[in-house]
Amino acid sequence: MKSLRLFFLSLAVASALTASAGPRQRTVSFAADTVRVLRNPLTGWVLYLGRNWDEQSYARLHYDSIPTSDGSVVDVADYATTCYLRTSWASMEPEEGRYFWNDPQSRLYKLLQSMRDRGLRLAFRIVVDARDQGQNTPLYVRDAGARGFYDANNPKVWSPYPDDSVFQAKYAKFLKAFAGKFNDINVVSFIDAYGLGKWGEAHGVKYADYANKHKVFDWITSLYQHTFTNVPLIINYHRLVGDTISWAAPAADSDSLLCSAIAKGYSLRHDAFGMTDYYKQWERDFASRFLFRRPVIMEGGWITGGHHRYWRDSSGRYREGHSEDVRAGEMADARQAHVNMMDFRIGDETVSWFGKAFSLVRQFVAHGGYRLYPSSVSYDTKVKAGGQLHVVSVWNNIGWGYCPTNIPQWHQKYKIGYALRDSQGRIVKQWTDAHSDLSTWIQGNPVSNTAALPTRGLPRGRYHLLTALIDVGNGNPALEMAVSEDLLRDGWLDVGLLTLTR
Repeated sequence: MKSLRLFFLSLAVASALTASAGPRQRTVSFAADTVRVLRNPLTGWVLYLGRNWDEQSYARLHYDSIPTSDGSVVDVADYATTCYLRTSWASMEPEEGRYFWNDPQSRLYKLLQSMRDRGLRLAFRIVVDARDQGQNTPLYVRDAGARGFYDANNPKVWSPYPDDSVFQAKYAKFLKAFAGKFNDINVVSFIDAYGLGKWGEAHGVKYADYANKHKVFDWITSLYQHTFTNVPLIINYHRLVGDTISWAAPAADSDSLLCSAIAKGYSLRHDAFGMTDYYKQWERDFASRFLFRRPVIMEGGWITGGHHRYWRDSSGRYREGHSEDVRAGEMADARQAHVNMMDFRIGDETVSWFGKAFSLVRQFVAHGGYRLYPSSVSYDTKVKAGGQLHVVSVWNNIGWGYCPTNIPQWHQKYKIGYALRDSQGRIVKQWTDAHSDLSTWIQGNPVSNTAALPTRGLPRGRYHLLTALIDVGNGNPALEMAVSEDLLRDGWLDVGLLTLTR
């Protein structure tokens, strides 16, 4: 990891300093860093793990030493910000009240801890329907009297009906316990907060009574809304969301159901980017309606190393044996939707990204999601002690996505911060620019913020002016800025010197 950081530093663009004409004012300009992976929430690459992964699986696939198309060898986790785990409720709670997070010896505990040790946030989808899979709902739910069904193709596995009251009560109990541990934005990037239907993808849902479709949708989205209050919630904007079928023309109520979830604070995700027969104009139009109002998370649909025949996509843009074509198609769809996150899927898909399309991996690092930095900061170099320090900063987003401080779970959590550091290296004063709104910083539209910072209580002397993107809850730098890493100290960007006078 240390060598990787040095590599990024060697490539980072140095900042340029420009003194203004006024003797008591200075303007400092900074260049954007488009190379370094920024470990910020709800942006960047997602390392997608399966239900049966463990640390040995990670090592066996050589994700810590994967070859790239430019001849280098990298650790996949160094390029990701989040580890996404799509797993079963049964793996999280095999017996009632026995939760994996209380068992350091459990497979999931060890797996997730290894991802946290790599500096990754977590994300989850909890699957309850067993069709085409193993036993996803713990059998204590069935034994408690929940109604359900057996998979015709795999009669050993049982699934609950989501409109059953026993299932709902048991699931609500589990989810509240889960939130008690993981309702933390510093640990979890997002929760894929629906999880019903085949593979938890919000389609092919099987009810005891189809008339309960809307009630079930409202129940589960409200349940996640009220349990995960600090973590972004995601819904698959599927054309048949909550319906019993999987692929057909859009259902008449899909739009209203999805909008009801978005009104509760949900953001957007789709599982079929790059599949032009599945990710169609309806999906494109739906996402565009919420552009820069809700972030979009992308999952590629084609499995190029498996049974999916991606070369039969009706677009004609994929050649058999050329997974790099699929990678380019997914990237094109992601750019069009202004997605915040893209995925490294299990096994061959991740190998394909690095081995055949590494330039696209780096392209998304440079310009995907949100990537924020100040292109210039102008400030008074001499201020009368007790007076106001005037600062004008110009901020840019060089990513095609946006920083979603407008979603309810973040509630404008991140703002511009300023600070003064004395000659001893101590931060002696901090301010928050309460008027700054990072969600309005859109690629190609620099935003200028003006602040008048009171210096009351500070002694005369020389200070360093600092700026950062802070967490308003504690005042600490929270979002990594896209500037050269050697300009930062503890997350603060050193702008320059100023003097407080008599």
